[in-house]
Amino acid sequence: MAFIQTTALKLKKGDKTILDGLNLSVDSGEFFVIIGPTGAGKTSLLRLLDLLEWPSSGNILIDGADTGCPSKKRLELRRRMAFVQQKPIAFNMSVFDNVACGLRWRHVAANAVKSNVDEVVEKVGMAGYQKQNARTLSGGEMQRVAIARALVTQPEILFLDEPTANLDPTSTVSIENILYNIRNEAKITVVMSTHDMSQGQRLGRRIGVIINGRLHQVGTPTDIFSAPSSREVAEFVGIDNIWSGEVVTRENNLIGIHINNHIIQSIAEFNVGDAVDVLIRPEEITLTLSADHTSARNTFSCKIVSMSSQGPLVRVILDGALPVLALITQKSANEMGLEPGKLVYASFKATALHVTRKWQQ
Repeated sequence: MAFIQTTALKLKKGDKTILDGLNLSVDSGEFFVIIGPTGAGKTSLLRLLDLLEWPSSGNILIDGADTGCPSKKRLELRRRMAFVQQKPIAFNMSVFDNVACGLRWRHVAANAVKSNVDEVVEKVGMAGYQKQNARTLSGGEMQRVAIARALVTQPEILFLDEPTANLDPTSTVSIENILYNIRNEAKITVVMSTHDMSQGQRLGRRIGVIINGRLHQVGTPTDIFSAPSSREVAEFVGIDNIWSGEVVTRENNLIGIHINNHIIQSIAEFNVGDAVDVLIRPEEITLTLSADHTSARNTFSCKIVSMSSQGPLVRVILDGALPVLALITQKSANEMGLEPGKLVYASFKATALHVTRKWQQ
């Protein structure tokens, strides 16, 4: 049985539906990541799972126990959990006292408080800060204190609501390293929300995608980012190349798909006549100045429409037999002298394509 399980979970506020019929299961010791756009319902889901709010309908089971129980039992379940907010609260006291407050509220003996706080503060890299007032800390340091405050009570479940959303890159790496260690220990069940999809890929054993209050897909990072189950998920995770076509040839598992008067080849289990959607991530597309410079099965000429920088990469929009978005390195773009209007060849392997039965519009 799943350690956390929801059935037909729904949350309404006034006339607005925040969460709509979520069925979710998380195993004990799993690091589960929830991704979705702003306003999708990620924080609301975490608050329901942490028993901070009541659902409008549906059920939540924690370790097999129904959370729609009397308040005393509900409090017992809550004490098995901890919640780290996006913007942590810093009490006007030392780091040590901020971390220790949960233990003191539970009337833990003073010597046990000290040993537990010392251990967890060391774990999050804040051992030298114990006497410092928490309100003088940076955002990244305070988030580490918040994680320590959550861990010190030795929860069975840790909820994290976009814990790096307001942090600089260096602080983000520090927090991710802490979470990575927690994930590898697999002693705590972790449910974390994030809008940072790369972070979700790095940390999540499995990922759930929430869009407009609905859970669209649950799977491994590979499932979500390379084989999305719907157009909404595909577009959210950055797969801009989505083409509709029809299978016209098949030889074993090598199929030919007719798209825009062009045939592309892919490896998939579909039959001639099947209507399909074809997806490929922009980074799987190679650009060359000559068709002879690639061994990929799919190659066609196209013209560069526009280019834009994306950190160390360049987004290249092309028009040809198929409309294409490619993502290449700045170095490659410079070496080839790419610019709008230039003719190039776009190529991709048959194995890089994900083919699915045509989605409903």
